[in-house]
Amino acid sequence: MNSLFIACACGALFFLAYRFYGRFLQALLQVDPKKPTPAFTKSDSLDYIPARNRMVLFGHHFSSIAGAGPIIGPVIAVMLWGWLPALLWVVIGSIFIGGIHDFGSLVISVKEGGSSVADIAGQVISRRAKLLFAVFVWLALILVIAVFTYLCADTFVKEPKIVMPSLGLIPVAMVVGYLFYNLKVNTVTATVFGLLCLAGLLFLGNIVPVNARLWVWITVLFVYVYFASVLPVNILLQPRDYLSCFLLLFGVGAGYLGLLISRPEMTTPAYRALSSSEGSLWPMLFVTVACGAVSGFHALIASGTTSKQIASEAHARPIGYGGMLAEGLVAVLAIIAAGVLFGANDDLGAILKSTTPIGIFGKGYGVITAPVLGAYGPFIAVCILNAFILTTLDTATRIARYLSEELFGIKNRHFSTILVVVLSAGLAFSGQWAKIWPVFGASNQLVAALALFVLSCWLLARNKPVKFTLWPALFMLVTTLAALFAQARKYFLSGDNLLFIITCVLIALAGFMVKEVICVLRRKKACVRV
Repeated sequence: MNSLFIACACGALFFLAYRFYGRFLQALLQVDPKKPTPAFTKSDSLDYIPARNRMVLFGHHFSSIAGAGPIIGPVIAVMLWGWLPALLWVVIGSIFIGGIHDFGSLVISVKEGGSSVADIAGQVISRRAKLLFAVFVWLALILVIAVFTYLCADTFVKEPKIVMPSLGLIPVAMVVGYLFYNLKVNTVTATVFGLLCLAGLLFLGNIVPVNARLWVWITVLFVYVYFASVLPVNILLQPRDYLSCFLLLFGVGAGYLGLLISRPEMTTPAYRALSSSEGSLWPMLFVTVACGAVSGFHALIASGTTSKQIASEAHARPIGYGGMLAEGLVAVLAIIAAGVLFGANDDLGAILKSTTPIGIFGKGYGVITAPVLGAYGPFIAVCILNAFILTTLDTATRIARYLSEELFGIKNRHFSTILVVVLSAGLAFSGQWAKIWPVFGASNQLVAALALFVLSCWLLARNKPVKFTLWPALFMLVTTLAALFAQARKYFLSGDNLLFIITCVLIALAGFMVKEVICVLRRKKACVRV
């Protein structure tokens, strides 16, 4: 099948979903543009600061949610099960599950004063649910920070040309933030200045690669995320993510423009097999694709940082729902990049073992963008992926700081951030994260299911229909539990006691949360309209 047809069809479906279903969800969630947001009512010049405009906040949100997941997961799924199952799940999941998950998490957080999903769980479910949810999310964030720091540092070692644009963007972003909020410079002028600096950094990176050892880059990155967490959000985090978003959009735009020109055929099999080395298509494909269709991490960002910066509830649909659909487009591009590389006779399983999903994406992206970027396609692909990782990393650290303050009653933001950084650094330097990471995909999807249950209970408390959130929540719960049981069996048979215990704990967490949600549904059953 022609890749351009696939891209156009997916783009059209996403556009229609945003235009019609997104508008319906906006009415369901009672978005009120006239109601002041927490960025104004709780302004503190640190975390609660209204973004300069909708595009600035979209840049922060999209850059933060679009980590390595929407590229790595779909590529693996294509290699194991074929491009068609992966594509169908990305499109359907983004529209009907990931979209309402992200959009709803953002809206309810805004309406509850910028509270996190864990906090809202305490209000609409129970205090025990809040505590367990918060502890689980905090531990997951420590793991994410450790892993993403290691991956980013490893990319610096292997691709020293991207160091200059990646780290050089930090001071550029601070200048742009100063222009935005202190000097009140026109948005277009400040943006053009930042983008010209970014272009210069990309050029310098190609001619002045920066080499250092892995431990040096890990240390540098932990220093960066410390400052990104404790500084006012408009000084570093927000403008850096905003400028990074343009790099990401440029890369995605170049990819689709390349498809328009070259129109390569999908040579990788559309469907390979019901079962693979990683398990059966259901449920394992769904937790493998992960962020490309739905991700619990998105709820943490939507309710952790984005809700504290949004200037109007009217911006929630383009940022929350639109951001998820934009990530879906990234996942579609990743699927196509893998789909144009290999033939029906290639041993895709062996190829996946001999190289990395990032390497496969970079090579496929280079093929697609050759008419546009020439030989620079793979370099741009690595820059995009690293920008995704770095923006997710600094946002995750800030959210972990919030949760540390809530869980442990820490009042000093410096101490709470140091706690997060020290624990994450210990995990990163020790290499123990590699033993735990295999269960992150399922745990991330479990967070998504729990967030959808919280959203359902929030709607239920306001006598609103819940079928648009409750059915997705049930599907994600059943799928994730099936994946966890399959993984638990695999770890038990292989004698991997650590992963077996962690998986059992996740299953117990899901069971507890379901029990708490059932209690809420029973109390409010007269109001449920499904």
